[in-house]
Amino acid sequence: MQDIKKVEIIIDTFHIQDALNILEQVKVSGYTVIQNTSGKGDRGLSCSDLDCDFTSSYIMTVCTNEKQLNTLIELIKPLLQKVGGVCLLTDAKWVIH
Repeated sequence: MQDIKKVEIIIDTFHIQDALNILEQVKVSGYTVIQNTSGKGDRGLSCSDLDCDFTSSYIMTVCTNEKQLNTLIELIKPLLQKVGGVCLLTDAKWVIH
């Protein structure tokens, strides 16, 4: 197993490509995107219903070293400050197979 940082990003679907460009820039090994997520945050409801103004997407990836993680944080923070969203970091272990 390898120690990693699990990175979870929830961002307005309109800005998902900006977040994915950042992940490509820091050269993460891959990511998973789940579109049309729903929830509630400091900007109100986010849902995929027709009567809801905003939809969000969930992105999960991992960082395998501190330099990669720090660069990701440095680049994603201004985007989240501008458009809203959440970025969570968790210690995790990667099962190598």
